[in-house]
Amino acid sequence: MKKTVFEGMATALITPITADGIDYEAFGKLIDWQIEEGINGLVICGTTGEGSTLTDDEHKEAIRFAVERANKRVPIIAGTGSNDTAYALELTEYACTVGVDAVLVVTPYYNKATQNGLIKMFTVIADKSTVPVILYDVPSRTGVGMTPKTVAALAKHPNIAAIKAASGNISQIAEIAALCGAEIDIYSGNDDQVVPIMSLGGKGCISVLSNLLPKESSLMCKKFAEGDVKGACKMQLEYLPLINALFSEVNPIPVKAAMAKMGFCEDYLRLPLTPMEEATREILYNEMRKVGINI
Repeated sequence: MKKTVFEGMATALITPITADGIDYEAFGKLIDWQIEEGINGLVICGTTGEGSTLTDDEHKEAIRFAVERANKRVPIIAGTGSNDTAYALELTEYACTVGVDAVLVVTPYYNKATQNGLIKMFTVIADKSTVPVILYDVPSRTGVGMTPKTVAALAKHPNIAAIKAASGNISQIAEIAALCGAEIDIYSGNDDQVVPIMSLGGKGCISVLSNLLPKESSLMCKKFAEGDVKGACKMQLEYLPLINALFSEVNPIPVKAAMAKMGFCEDYLRLPLTPMEEATREILYNEMRKVGINI
């Protein structure tokens, strides 16, 4: 039986960046706040953490810093995927040496590998990793998706523990659940599908929303897990307008704007990402106020 990395809500954490680099003081405070608010795990240097524009040294140091700061209070999951398998393997091996609890490995963007290529790539990484591997399927960003049969083949690997399912295709995710059973844990990769995916046996979510609302997001998963499906559904629908606002421009542009407004970071992103447009920014701020965020 494979070990479950976490149950509930893990935050796909932003990386506080300034013109001078990563703001580690802000990063540390953010990690502490997330844990104090009851989050169930933290993903470092993923899509939301702008891993694709961090330098190699920054990427590695952010992972090391997060492991040290969390100090085993919650699982730390490092984003180590790349379209270069050799580099993904290097990042994965580094993350393992500094004590992460799992790695999150995205399908290779731009290359558009075949399904056979995906199986070989993930197998090479899982063979070398000393911690559980979470597959990350997000075809809208990478240009390539994983079929349920591919996931089922990879689920047989003893070190591939879970999948972050961000295809948005509930029927496909249901097929993954049917084919894989207990061989792989499923996490929602979309905040608007947490309850639907948990209803298919999912263990929780890797979330953007929980950057803003770690306590409330975790509670939604907790309610579902404890049998309060109606309560979880109510929360899912209550936060839907805010979730939509958080994806009104490409992630992590809106969540960076939101977290800056809350005082956690500068509203700074590296090109090609740019700060949020004023029209969508005001909609986001209004939705934040509606759910009780004091800004």
